[in-house]
Amino acid sequence: MLPWDGELAGRLDRHTVNSALLRGNPLGDPHERPLWVYVPPGYDDGDERYPAVYVIQGYTGHLTMWANRMPFRQPFVETADAVFAGGAPGCVVVYVDAWTAYGGSQFVDSPGTGRYHSYLCDEIVPWVDEHYRTLPDRESRAIAGKSSGGFGAMITPMLRPDLFGALATHAGDALYELCYVPDFGKATRALRDYGQDIQAWWADFRSRPAFTRPEDSTLLMLFGVSACFSAREDGTPELPFDPLTGALRPEQWQRWLDWDPVRMVAGHAEAVRSLRAVWIDAGTSDEWFLDLGAEAFRAEAVRAGLPEDRIQFELFDAGHGGIDYRYPLSLAWLAERLAR
Repeated sequence: MLPWDGELAGRLDRHTVNSALLRGNPLGDPHERPLWVYVPPGYDDGDERYPAVYVIQGYTGHLTMWANRMPFRQPFVETADAVFAGGAPGCVVVYVDAWTAYGGSQFVDSPGTGRYHSYLCDEIVPWVDEHYRTLPDRESRAIAGKSSGGFGAMITPMLRPDLFGALATHAGDALYELCYVPDFGKATRALRDYGQDIQAWWADFRSRPAFTRPEDSTLLMLFGVSACFSAREDGTPELPFDPLTGALRPEQWQRWLDWDPVRMVAGHAEAVRSLRAVWIDAGTSDEWFLDLGAEAFRAEAVRAGLPEDRIQFELFDAGHGGIDYRYPLSLAWLAERLAR
């Protein structure tokens, strides 16, 4: 394995998309966004149309991180290419950027961050279908991601079953009483150094090198997700817990729970039943208990009527990080099941 870029069997195109929906977003983030589109070997040799798999990232992820190369591992662009070079049915793979100044958008529309769900569904999907030979229907379109990207992969087909008929979630955020609540106490203690004011922490965070204090990761995630799930109409993020005591704030916490994929299934049962392929996995020692969230999401999907033979479920020996080797497994599995 060489520690530098290798030649792809397919092709990766790098684009910039001018988004009308992100123009004027609350954080002043760029409305011109990078978009990477991979086409498989043989794409340029004929007029065949291909299924599409949309890939979204975890919290703090941005598009160019897909090219990051860790020791003794290839980046996903290359392992995805190997899936198709190895004989899996060809797919167009779309790498979507939904970064914000807070680190992420959770792929939802929010007054705190902007219209990132609409950006994905109403701008990026049509743009790809217009510029590439995709099969432009839900039966031939999937979405996949890890962590917050796994969350986005779970909720997007529920909200837009007209667009997405399959998904893959790797350690996706779910079962919020386990994955989020344990951090509320840690955050409350950390905020003592900032007069219990997370805005004071945010000002400090932006004034120095990022992640140079131990509380930074926890506070950034809770602040950013609050901007996505429980922002006021004026865009101000409201924490789902009291910053002095750590006690839950019922109104704000309910807004978070309304976005829990486990809890969303019952209200979107018809969309869930219609999914043609669902990949769910997580590490058995995931630090945010997302293995239990994965179990709960699967159970709710089955309860909603999704046939178990459409689900690929696996728990494996790992924590939350370093599971990028799982991505090509789900990609190959989806490629075999998307309609042609």
